[in-house]
Amino acid sequence: MYSTNRGTVGGFFLAGRSMVWWPIGASLFASNIGSGHFVGIAGTAAAGGIAIGGYEWNALIFVVILGWLFVPIYVKAGVVTMPEYLRKRFGGKRIQIYLSVLSLILYIFTKISADIFSGAVFIQLAIGLNLYLAIISLLLITALYTITGGLAAVIYTDTLQTFIMVVGSFILMGFAFAEVGGYDAFMKKYMEAIPSQTSYGNTTISAECYTPRKDSFHIFRDAVTGDLPWPGLIFGLSIIALWYWCTDQVIVQRCLSGKNMSHVKAGCIMCGYLKLLPMFIIVMPGMISRILYTDVVACVVPEVCEQSCGTAVGCTNIAYPKMVVELMPNGLRGLMLSVMLASLMSSLTSIFNSASTLFTMDIYTKIRSRPSEKELMLAGRAFMLLLIGISIAWVPVVQSAQSGQLFDYIQSVTSFLGPPIAAVFLLAVFCKRVNEQGAFWGLMFGLLAGLGRMISEFAYGTGNCVTPSNCPFIICGIHYLYFAMILFGVSAIVILAVSFMTKPIPDVHLYRLCWSLRNSKEERIDLDADEEQDKADEKDEESGCFRKIYNWFCGLDQQKAPKLSKEEEEALKKKLTDTSEVPLWRNVVNINGIILLTVAVFCHAFFA
Repeated sequence: MYSTNRGTVGGFFLAGRSMVWWPIGASLFASNIGSGHFVGIAGTAAAGGIAIGGYEWNALIFVVILGWLFVPIYVKAGVVTMPEYLRKRFGGKRIQIYLSVLSLILYIFTKISADIFSGAVFIQLAIGLNLYLAIISLLLITALYTITGGLAAVIYTDTLQTFIMVVGSFILMGFAFAEVGGYDAFMKKYMEAIPSQTSYGNTTISAECYTPRKDSFHIFRDAVTGDLPWPGLIFGLSIIALWYWCTDQVIVQRCLSGKNMSHVKAGCIMCGYLKLLPMFIIVMPGMISRILYTDVVACVVPEVCEQSCGTAVGCTNIAYPKMVVELMPNGLRGLMLSVMLASLMSSLTSIFNSASTLFTMDIYTKIRSRPSEKELMLAGRAFMLLLIGISIAWVPVVQSAQSGQLFDYIQSVTSFLGPPIAAVFLLAVFCKRVNEQGAFWGLMFGLLAGLGRMISEFAYGTGNCVTPSNCPFIICGIHYLYFAMILFGVSAIVILAVSFMTKPIPDVHLYRLCWSLRNSKEERIDLDADEEQDKADEKDEESGCFRKIYNWFCGLDQQKAPKLSKEEEEALKKKLTDTSEVPLWRNVVNINGIILLTVAVFCHAFFA
């Protein structure tokens, strides 16, 4: 905290563009893999086999697209947040505000609440601590170092935790395979992991509810009857991945802090290789958990499930925590639990930092026309506290809404709300004819369609195998990955149709904001230029001793920053928007990128 440059907006939110490749790669991976992944992915794997690993491997392709196609555009545009990019690209305020608000909603509904819930599952199994007590203490520690540290602090803690997390899960994987008797025995025993109680009262549960799927060891499954159909896994998932990896504030902010483009690309490649691991350290151990604790993890009788984990619809969520508590020897168990909570904290710190950036830069500046830098940073920190309050209030909803599988809950909400955003960013970068009206109406249409599906699905309840939901087929029968494809296609059509019916944006506003004009050297006149008046000069009042200590602790002391001359400001701006690379390193990262894509194709083919 002492050495991180957090007294300026660029320092607190972008770590001063000084990060080298390995913390970027580790931090990308750590912001992505939280304890929600350990609970959710292992749970879905226990229920349905390895196909869920395809979710992780899809990212191998999209980190390359992020580093090679999207980040150069964002850097050249000189932006801090994603909505800010859209404001420069389209002008107007409504898209930026829409996106900021939607991102914050998504953070609360998918990321924060799911992470908190899964962390609580761990604490409950391990210590038997009261759920809410555990959550509140966890959040307090997390908030303390996010609110006082800024982005550089977040990136360094991420890196350390990723390392511990990966090592710990490797050890657990070793124990799990040893317990089960190796890979061949694992494949055989998983297919025989059927719970002993399959009837209650006069009801006999149908066999397909508790027998492992015949295609458990295939990633690509039948397009109609599969639980994760293969066209959905290839195309639908790619749309969600485009939204998550290439336009999401949490991820892109990590890349924008890179020293130069080669470091950013190398960080993306490192993250890609790390994403190979979850199949082996999360998915397969989740399946082994079903073999070892069949009656608990694979329970189907509502009363039995209620006893085992407090949820009547199924206990797959406890697959991974159960193994940590039962299989690991004492010292390691403590390490593993601290890692789980560390991973929870790393995801939460990333999200809190990014959410407060979004709020301060995109929403607060609309309410107050000319806030001082100090006021902005206080507003960001106050907003973080508000987020924490809302998140705690939302936990009971997730607790009851996790109909069996946490990861499916996260992915389905994402599929209902993410595709229109993916369509807007993709077209904004690669199609310069798209204008503000097109983007706005495409987003609005997509939001209404997605919310319609999401609200009706939660209203009817998703049901489970034993008690199916009575939601009409036309609403809930279409798999959420197929729905994502349809929503993306329709949003893109609306965006293009409205754009071609209205006036195009002149090129002078688009230099270095879209792919075809990315290398132009001309002066760009920003569409939002008239809004960006110079900040009101703050009067420097002399502060007392206590005030100085408080300012240092919260990173608000700015006495050290001298006023920059015009030339220095230009030089700083050039540094922040520079995408040039040393030819040698450019070739090194390009070759590695190609190798990574080959590895991705091989992995998919091997387990197809």
